[in-house]
Amino acid sequence: QVQLVESGGGLVQAGGSLRLSCAASGRPSSSYAMGWFRQAPGKEREFVIGISRSNIIYYADSVKGRFSISRDNAKNTVYLQMNSLKPEDTGVYYCAADTGGRVDRTAREYDYWGQGTQVTVSS
Repeated sequence: QVQLVESGGGLVQAGGSLRLSCAASGRPSSSYAMGWFRQAPGKEREFVIGISRSNIIYYADSVKGRFSISRDNAKNTVYLQMNSLKPEDTGVYYCAADTGGRVDRTAREYDYWGQGTQVTVSS
């Protein structure tokens, strides 16, 4: 099994940037697809961005051009770089792994999840 731990969340003003990290332990594999989801109070968990085992990247329309995702396989870590942040980006951000190696946009397709890290963007 794999454990995922997110870090790097916090408070930032609109227009600012944050970088989130997702560290994997246990028996991680570079063949997994990795995705980031977020959830605001009272709303469903939504797909943000993901990277396949072949390093193909998929974006939600709301973050394209502002967010990016990358891997550091030596550190078993995936990163989410967030630029030009908006108040509507506020929420709990979750890292997830899909053992099939393909990016999915629905949360139920992922096999492992982190506990989440809070991101708050002030106006």
